[in-house]
Amino acid sequence: MFKKIISNLLFKVFVAIFLGIVFGLYLPESVNRVFNTFNHFFGEFLGFAIPLIILGLIMPAIGDLGKGAGKLLVITAAIAYGSTLFSGFSTYFIASGIFPSFIDPQAATTVEESARELSPYFSISIPPVLDVMSALVLAFLIGLGLAPLGESTLKNVTSDFQKIIMMLIEKVIIPLLPLYILSIFSAIAFKGQVASVLGVFVKIIGVIFVMHILLMLIQYIIAGAITKKNPIKALLNMAPAYFTALGTQSSAATIPLTLKQAEINGVSPKVANFVIPLGATIHLAGSTMKIVACAVALMLMQGMDFNFGMFAGFVMMLGIAMVAAPGVPGGAIMAAVGILQSMLGFDAEAQALMIALYIAMDSFGTAANITGDGAIALIVDKIVKKGDF
Repeated sequence: MFKKIISNLLFKVFVAIFLGIVFGLYLPESVNRVFNTFNHFFGEFLGFAIPLIILGLIMPAIGDLGKGAGKLLVITAAIAYGSTLFSGFSTYFIASGIFPSFIDPQAATTVEESARELSPYFSISIPPVLDVMSALVLAFLIGLGLAPLGESTLKNVTSDFQKIIMMLIEKVIIPLLPLYILSIFSAIAFKGQVASVLGVFVKIIGVIFVMHILLMLIQYIIAGAITKKNPIKALLNMAPAYFTALGTQSSAATIPLTLKQAEINGVSPKVANFVIPLGATIHLAGSTMKIVACAVALMLMQGMDFNFGMFAGFVMMLGIAMVAAPGVPGGAIMAAVGILQSMLGFDAEAQALMIALYIAMDSFGTAANITGDGAIALIVDKIVKKGDF
């Protein structure tokens, strides 16, 4: 049990934040410069890897959608995308309305400025082979081209490349993220910003948790109105899947229980067996909520300008890019890092803060994702029974 706890990514991130604060407050500048050196190196490596991650995850993810069951796939994907858009847009309006009341734009200057004060011993430049937007466009073009094809050489190549990228994420990036986050918080603490930053973090997490509960209620109220089922009862029936996802932090690992609970809600096995596994891949309303809310919060903290037009494009792109999220804890934010950089202007250090905030709530977002899959399954099952597909 203890071994399982200390190997959990969320536990490692909390330890990294704590140690980063302690090191930044109490260790000499010479030691903190060591962490800052790692910060710069890993930031450069992450910048190099982001376009490759986009290519490796999005190309096969979109290409594999062509294996679906025709109209049923289109209906399920449209409902899932609509749910994700609703989550993203409603989160933007709520966050931009509530967060300014407790986030002072002067509470924390940019992490980039902190890094300049705490200079690294040396830095290495690792230019990416493609910029982020070029990688996104290329990934969509190849993915859409692969979708109608059967087995092909290029599809096998993209599948192998996906495996390499997932190994990179699981074996290199995710294990090193806690150390990267430690280096960020040591710089923040060294600068004297830690109290204001942590205070804001706690408030953000509290608001987003409440928003997740409201999102699930709305999803099941809509599903209940369409299917004439009791929404509260249907939502409570999904509780075992919700709490399992809290523990596993993986939609994929929760699929068997999600299937069982969806069938308890009256979804036919045929529809459940199609919608639930697909939803675990393409429906990430909870994750989208976290990313949008955290992005608004960090932009307010750092005094960055933003507006609805900027976030509208971001949310629509995020709803597509999240299809590429691998089934590992923290995978969704890694799939989203590229558009945070290209569309919202997040630098490597801001991305690291974003990752820390996201992982702190990873379990709740995953649980909201899979619970929402149950609502989608109810709606699709109603459409199938009416014969409208």
